[in-house]
Amino acid sequence: MSRQNHNQRTAAGRGVSFSSSPVLEVRLPVWRSRLVLFFLFGAFFALMGRALFLQGMNTEFLQKQGATRYARTIELPATRGKITDRNGQVLASSIPVKAVSAFPEDVVDAPKEKLVELARLLDMSEVELRKKLDSDRQFVYLKRQVEQDIADKVLALNIPGVETRKEYKRFYPEGEVMAHVVGFTNVEDKGQEGIELASEPNLAGKTGSRRVIKDRLGRIVEDIESVRVPHDGKDLKLSVDSKIQYIAYTHLKEAIEKHKAKAGGAIVLDVHTGEVLALVNLPTYNPNDRANLTGAQLRNRVMTDTFEPGSTMKPFTVALALDTKRVTPDTVFQTAPGAMTIGSATIHDAHKQGSLTVAQVIQKSSNIGTAKIALQMPPQEMWEMFTSLGLGQQPKFGFPGAVAGRMKSYKTWRPIEQATMSYGHGLSVSLIQIARAYMVFARNGDTIPLTFQQSNEIQLGTRIISEKTALQVREMLETVTLPGGTAPQARIPGYRVGGKTGTAHKVEEGRYVNKYLVDFVGFAPVSNPRVIVAVMIDEPTVGGHFAGPVAGPVFAAIMQNVLRSLNVVPDSSVMNIIPDEGVPESL
Repeated sequence: MSRQNHNQRTAAGRGVSFSSSPVLEVRLPVWRSRLVLFFLFGAFFALMGRALFLQGMNTEFLQKQGATRYARTIELPATRGKITDRNGQVLASSIPVKAVSAFPEDVVDAPKEKLVELARLLDMSEVELRKKLDSDRQFVYLKRQVEQDIADKVLALNIPGVETRKEYKRFYPEGEVMAHVVGFTNVEDKGQEGIELASEPNLAGKTGSRRVIKDRLGRIVEDIESVRVPHDGKDLKLSVDSKIQYIAYTHLKEAIEKHKAKAGGAIVLDVHTGEVLALVNLPTYNPNDRANLTGAQLRNRVMTDTFEPGSTMKPFTVALALDTKRVTPDTVFQTAPGAMTIGSATIHDAHKQGSLTVAQVIQKSSNIGTAKIALQMPPQEMWEMFTSLGLGQQPKFGFPGAVAGRMKSYKTWRPIEQATMSYGHGLSVSLIQIARAYMVFARNGDTIPLTFQQSNEIQLGTRIISEKTALQVREMLETVTLPGGTAPQARIPGYRVGGKTGTAHKVEEGRYVNKYLVDFVGFAPVSNPRVIVAVMIDEPTVGGHFAGPVAGPVFAAIMQNVLRSLNVVPDSSVMNIIPDEGVPESL
């Protein structure tokens, strides 16, 4: 029998109970145990309160934080509408590419060798890649508009948090030839210039989105919902004819190179519908590769550059005088001795002409004759005539960047200003403005709005001058291209052509300088005009600086090919043109 059992029996024999054994006697104070119990209950209630707060009052925030770990909203891009010319030739279309993106918090533990390879595939330095991945944003783009084969190699690396998204890249088949008409989009596929910008709401469409659940490797494991269905953009058919555009581009480029000019522009209009058949600017650029794009290349000079139109304004002054019956085509004006003093200023003709009829004033381009005609009329009448043609006003055909030009209020005109404005000095216009103004002669006295979208409707115009006056001026403009006129170089075999030259000094810092801008605006066939062509050459330095020999041949080359392209019936039996240098117009 053990000693322990013996002691227990001894205690029991003495009448001492087990619960009052000295071994089990509590020596700690009672308040201490109660304090521990109190703290235990307090911690329990605190945890219970926190749980109620998180699951009851703050549940939305917690669910959102949890969803960011596994749920993703994927953008479903809409396909941008195509742009075509009037014959269906594609001028701009969207091709599918990929955007490489990442969730930085998921890429943290990726192997270094894979990140090095990723940087190489994306054609960026490792430092640049690390900088993007160190972003505190939940989502970043690593590179946009990546070709499909490169995107496949990126995915093959299996880097957690790196994924690709479908997007589109704009492609322009006509390149630099159509650049200033079509424009371009940015990396977000939003229009930045040209028609791409002007028609952005219709072309862009509306992107869609859907919610998905992804695993830690970025793989979609479940679709949650379709938040928004994408709606593709609408296709757009332009009035521009790509064949005519190429014709204008080719001949303008040849002229710029021949005369070593700074820049140039050309525009072709359909007289019947007001459609813009071609619009060309040089220098130009390739919208598919804009890495080294300069401001000079980007400028849409036909729309945004203004200049003093010079003698191309004279027909409007004469038309107003004819329409108000102040003169007839045979009214004679004395222009000798080739100079005329108005106030303290003197104006000149390039050559002493003597007595000229109104028709000869246009043919010989006499400043003095035009000024004498203008000074017979109130300034207000001339101002109203010019503004009715759209000069000095913002064009309203929806093309971005089009400028209003400059024309002072008639209330401030001095006699010398009225005289100089009559022959195109002291005001400024854009090439498209002066081209549209010539509609009044080509359309028998009325004018219509211009449009860049195809229109087969014959529009009703707003009358500016009488039909009789328009026909009279049209005949005068034809003499400009005949022997003895200022632009026989503008004649075309088989067609009667009418038009007017304009040569003006350029203005720099408020002063005229010995730099020139020449333009020619004309139409054909004279018997029933179908097309207007306007040409502008900026700072020709070789081969003279007068519009006849510089701009006239460009007009003739473009007009001849355009008329043939449109199958316009010839209205003249003249098949051979005798060379004639013509008469320089007065500056």
